[in-house]
Amino acid sequence: MQRSLSTVLLLASTAAVTPAIAADAGARPVLEEVLVTARKRSERAIEAPVAVTAFSAEQLDTLKARDLTRLSAGLPGVLLDDVGTRRGTANFSIRGLGINSSIPSIDPAVGVFVNGVYLAVNNDTVFDVFDLERIEVLRGPQGILFGRNVTGGAVLLETRKPGERFEAALRGAVEGGGDGGLSRYLMGSLSGPLSDSLKGRLVLYGNDDQGWFENLADGEDFGAVEQAMARGTLVWEPTAADTVTLFYERTDIDGEGAATQSHTNGSGIPGTPRNFPRDSHEFAIDERGYQSVESDFLTLRWDRSVGFGEGTVTNIFGWRDQSSVAMSDIDGQPDFLFHSPGWIDAEQWSNELRYRGQFGSALDVTAGLYLFSGDLAYHDRRLFLGESGVPGSAAFTQDGGGEQELDTLAVFGSADYALNERWTLSAGLRLSREEKAVQVASFNLNPTPCNIVVSGDCPFDFRDRDQWDTLSPRLGVSYRPDADRHVYASWTRGFRSGGYNLRNSNAAQPPGPYDEEQVDTVELGYKQRAGAWALNAALYHTQVEDMQREVNLPSGTAGILQLIRNTASAELSGAELDLTVEAGAGFTLAATASYLDARYTKVRFDLDGNGTVDGADEDLELPRAPEWTGSLEARWQGAVPGGRLDARAAWNYRDRVAYTDNDLGYILAQDLVDLDLAWTSAGGRWTVAAYARNLLNEVKHGGDSQLPAVFIGEPLGGTFSPLARGRIVGISVDWRLGS
Repeated sequence: MQRSLSTVLLLASTAAVTPAIAADAGARPVLEEVLVTARKRSERAIEAPVAVTAFSAEQLDTLKARDLTRLSAGLPGVLLDDVGTRRGTANFSIRGLGINSSIPSIDPAVGVFVNGVYLAVNNDTVFDVFDLERIEVLRGPQGILFGRNVTGGAVLLETRKPGERFEAALRGAVEGGGDGGLSRYLMGSLSGPLSDSLKGRLVLYGNDDQGWFENLADGEDFGAVEQAMARGTLVWEPTAADTVTLFYERTDIDGEGAATQSHTNGSGIPGTPRNFPRDSHEFAIDERGYQSVESDFLTLRWDRSVGFGEGTVTNIFGWRDQSSVAMSDIDGQPDFLFHSPGWIDAEQWSNELRYRGQFGSALDVTAGLYLFSGDLAYHDRRLFLGESGVPGSAAFTQDGGGEQELDTLAVFGSADYALNERWTLSAGLRLSREEKAVQVASFNLNPTPCNIVVSGDCPFDFRDRDQWDTLSPRLGVSYRPDADRHVYASWTRGFRSGGYNLRNSNAAQPPGPYDEEQVDTVELGYKQRAGAWALNAALYHTQVEDMQREVNLPSGTAGILQLIRNTASAELSGAELDLTVEAGAGFTLAATASYLDARYTKVRFDLDGNGTVDGADEDLELPRAPEWTGSLEARWQGAVPGGRLDARAAWNYRDRVAYTDNDLGYILAQDLVDLDLAWTSAGGRWTVAAYARNLLNEVKHGGDSQLPAVFIGEPLGGTFSPLARGRIVGISVDWRLGS
């Protein structure tokens, strides 16, 4: 595999926009750039001195990207994983910087932004996306313009806005491919002008999924979920200088819990009484679990053109309220040993006021003020050793969790100064102040049932408040010999928030505060576009100080201990490459590759659990940091009777990665093969598509937590490893009017 990827590495390069294929029936494929907003202004990707991959609405339709995890394939060095403990919990990693946890108080290393609004909690993030205008994936620290908790990168989602003419669209799809039932999708949109100055768009979405898996404990389909979403957008232009955009989205999701597999763990101990092959989708659990999610999301944006610097003033206000309850079978067995329901209530609001202007032909300035406030309430209940004959009861219980208040204030500025037509210097700075106040109820102190979220009757044994002030700078230089070539170099410092562990298993171990994580990255990039090909490359070196880790340990009394500590310093060096070629005769070929060398340089915590901090700890792998990722893709487009035919075949690879810091838990390497075939009628009114994702039915786990050999006197062993779905085959039909 290394030889084949090395060949790709010599041919390919990355940091760029994946080209889109022209939509006219019978047209030859052409390289069409997706405009990006990585610098909070719309520009060609080749103009941005940052590693960014963007997907247009047409590309997302082709990829059948129902959620963000499906975009990981083909993105060099990017892992957009769902940990699976609670469905929809983002464990995103870019260039080896990410998290491996479902604890809601852990801040991400890869930030997710919807219409410019930051989503502060990883939980309830990875659900179906639809009717998007664009997705951008930014690699490397983005802290100057996007804030803290983007040390690995940022994922930017922009929903479609209403256009100048009436449009209507309807899509139906059916998917299957597993041992379970079918998944059915239906979505529709109406869009257009409501008056001379007002435009609107309404989108409805529904998914009825019978469950991809089969639970071998009862032979029934497993993983059922029903999702309903409604989104409305209004764009008002009261004057030639003003644009006001109002966005609201409501989401309701009800479904079963995680498909948790137990297989032989990293210590060689199989699960008891059932143990399944790690490379299979087999599992058997007695607790089917559940998950219910409700969320409301509101964004109000105002853009005003001003004469000062021929600039634009933008204000983005965002509010999101989410609540969820879930149940998971943690022991992964058909016996009741360890089950856990959990509750999350999270509310946030934010406001960003910024100015962007250009002074003459040399100076471009962006500056702003950012406010954020968030409240989080979290509760977990641990049910141990179920008593036979009494459904849902347990011999022992533990209750714990906590409440957190978060407030952030930041000022930021960025400037680009053109020395001449070819050379540009850039500099940026962000000053942030963040304060967190928490109260925590430790699990081991609450054997009598209580609930922080529902009834508010849990006694808190830990209370604290802390504040962090950070200064994030960036320096860069760009060389543009012409409009289609760009060489850039930059140094950026970013921070990941300090904080507290709201899932504290032992009151003798304080849940915090742990300190902020500092990341310094030096990057060298090259981008070039020609008439029939696009080439992009990036080299980077990252140093991490006070690295935050969730140390995941098996426990004979608590099941799993999760400690959050500043454990180490680390260095991560890598190369990313991407090449796209219009090969003629309707063919477009693309290849990507990424190499990452990630290693600890200094460890101050006993990661491997041998009782000492030594060289063995420094030799461990960093979690979610694949050494190699790569992809090959071929597309063909041509005229056929009555319209156009599009065909696509893609292979995507990523190495095995560690899940736990002690190297006992890991996630298998992935070889993913995708196929697509779509017919579009003349004029573009109808599209009928057939597709396959993960055709080889590769197995992927969200996590791989190690379970103890003996749990409260009962044999257990194995792992808690939530399964992702395997092979998916589907067919979709699209109808459009006026688009």
